[in-house]
Amino acid sequence: MSTPSPSAIKAWLLDLQQRIVAALEAVDGKPFLQDSWERPEGGGGISRLIEEGNVLERGGVNFSHVMGANLPPSAAASRPELAGRAWEAMGVSLVLHPRNPYAPTVHMNVRFFEATAEGQEPVWWFGGGMDLTPYYGNLDDARHFHQVCHDALAPYGDAFYPRFKKWCDEYFYIKHRKEARGVGGIFFDDFNELPFDEAFAMVRSAGDGFIDAYLPILQARKDTPYGERERDFQAYRRGRYVEFNLVWDRGTHFGLQSGGRTEAILMSLPPIVKWRYDWQPEPGTAEAALYTDFLPHRDWLAK
Repeated sequence: MSTPSPSAIKAWLLDLQQRIVAALEAVDGKPFLQDSWERPEGGGGISRLIEEGNVLERGGVNFSHVMGANLPPSAAASRPELAGRAWEAMGVSLVLHPRNPYAPTVHMNVRFFEATAEGQEPVWWFGGGMDLTPYYGNLDDARHFHQVCHDALAPYGDAFYPRFKKWCDEYFYIKHRKEARGVGGIFFDDFNELPFDEAFAMVRSAGDGFIDAYLPILQARKDTPYGERERDFQAYRRGRYVEFNLVWDRGTHFGLQSGGRTEAILMSLPPIVKWRYDWQPEPGTAEAALYTDFLPHRDWLAK
């Protein structure tokens, strides 16, 4: 198995962050803020944030490179034998909340972990993925997003897209609501079954595919006419996003448990959110169609 190269991964992650921010600034027309930070326990990062943009109501594209003496419980959840090891983690994580309710929220994350202990071989793995959360479902958007995900993984094996798509469906599922967060995408974690060079190439392909997966959707939907009804439903559905991130998301838990920067960790939360008691959409409406036609798990690439 080839040897991990954290320096190569870090260089790619910083470049990926810059390319994504540049592409989003070109669409929005407003620059992202840049905030560099340091973590007392080791490492730091660069947060790139936009609020009250022309297209993006709130969005963050964050890079972090942190390390510590004891692997946090959330990172060792599926590898309990690694608990307590020294660790190093780096990644790019983004969440974008457009203002227009017809433009979906999106999340993407790519990350690398390495756990070390004296006298033992380092243990490394990659994680990541991307998923789309529409408020008003659009079949073309869902198919396009999944097609780009499929094509990014295809050179590395036919089994990865269906496997990671299923993993995404299962991970981004709001268990206490018994519903999906959105239309999914791909998700993988604890991945080291390929030699390092091949695994890194696969992760690069997935991360580099984000711009092609999301920007055409954002550009197509950002100027769709909408009114207060659509904004109200968007705020209600954003509540589901908040619930998942705070209750279930391992990335959020890891950031908080590892002493990460709270402002950067919680930049994923939307600026305007609503909750209601036992609300149900009217049958036959576009709001109801989200629940019946888009949130149930399905094969988006089926002809």
